[in-house]
Amino acid sequence: MSSKNRKVRARRSAFTLLEILLVVGLLALLASFAIPALMGQAERGKVDLARAAIGPNGSISQAIDMFKFNTGVYPSELKDLIDKPSDDKVAQKWTGPYLKDVSGLQDPWGNEYMYEADGKHNVGKVDMWSKGPDGIDGNDDDVPNWKTDK
Repeated sequence: MSSKNRKVRARRSAFTLLEILLVVGLLALLASFAIPALMGQAERGKVDLARAAIGPNGSISQAIDMFKFNTGVYPSELKDLIDKPSDDKVAQKWTGPYLKDVSGLQDPWGNEYMYEADGKHNVGKVDMWSKGPDGIDGNDDDVPNWKTDK
């Protein structure tokens, strides 16, 4: 083989700087589409976690049901699931704690779940909701335990 053929073969077996930059640019373009989509998935996952905790079979809902089964009333506030209530009648029947610790009362964003013992949306039961990703109560990103139009 001549030295000219070896040089041509050696040149063709390596990538040029332009080819490398083109591939890096394409990967950056693909990442610019993929990363925001994955970030949205994380938020949706947190919403699903909040719904699961306060839904009919969720850990907080089950603790509330057990509290009501034992005491005959719904807890006046969520912390009654962990600490003995101040009401003497209820405290005598209380067999808790119904949740391990206070962290079980926090939504995936670190805020405490909102709670109303005399539900306006779930009449005769309790209303619970998370303030959602923005931590502000009463707007569209709240995650409730009642049916909504969303």
